[in-house]
Amino acid sequence: MPRSLVVIPARFASVRLPGKTLLRDTGKYLVQHVYEQATLASLVDDVLVATDDERVVEAVASFGGKAVMTSPDHRSGTDRVAEAARHSNADIVVNVQGDEPEIEPEAIDLVVQLLQRHPNADMSTLACPLRDIGRASNPHLVKVVLDAFGYALYFSRAPIPASKQYPEVPAAEGINFLAHVGIYGFRRDFLCTFANLDRSPLEQHESLEQLRALEHGYKIIVGVSSYQARGIDTPEEYAAFVERWRSNHPA
Repeated sequence: MPRSLVVIPARFASVRLPGKTLLRDTGKYLVQHVYEQATLASLVDDVLVATDDERVVEAVASFGGKAVMTSPDHRSGTDRVAEAARHSNADIVVNVQGDEPEIEPEAIDLVVQLLQRHPNADMSTLACPLRDIGRASNPHLVKVVLDAFGYALYFSRAPIPASKQYPEVPAAEGINFLAHVGIYGFRRDFLCTFANLDRSPLEQHESLEQLRALEHGYKIIVGVSSYQARGIDTPEEYAAFVERWRSNHPA
């Protein structure tokens, strides 16, 4: 079986919530929650945190995890993941965001399975059905459309697929609106290639780095599941997570 590695990019200097990686109102670091969830994935052989700050390395070591220092100059988490994974023996590398403490192990496994089952795919990712069609116009919610075989045709901040009555987005028979879930699987060799590709025009226009792969002709297989990511970018979102965690762990 191909070996799988989860890499968690954990930059310390978050813009909207500085130092969020090391917040620990639950008694555990935020990155520790992510790490422990990733270790529960049955198809993952190893988990690694990739950071730019020694404080994160020390925090990860304190709970028995593995962390490596990477360059502070990376433009994206994917570039950080690529550096961390470059010398690994993994066949598949999964980029799990460092601010998703409630990541489901089954979601990680699905990303791995997609690359195992689709040898022509260079990348894998997830999407979930968008039940509230009114949210399709939210530019912070990335949408994706697929071909008949489950490969990504396009990702956009715009409401896609749009009707000719745009900007209205009526539900249409046979049309499924899908929200993109930001977890990515890469074949390790392609991850290194991807990190060295020039940023593409559509990527820069939409601020979506997965478009770089599509513009350069690579294939992204997408798994549709019920999992909806709950990333933490603000103090309010962190407080809500802490409340949920405490309600599930009353002791």
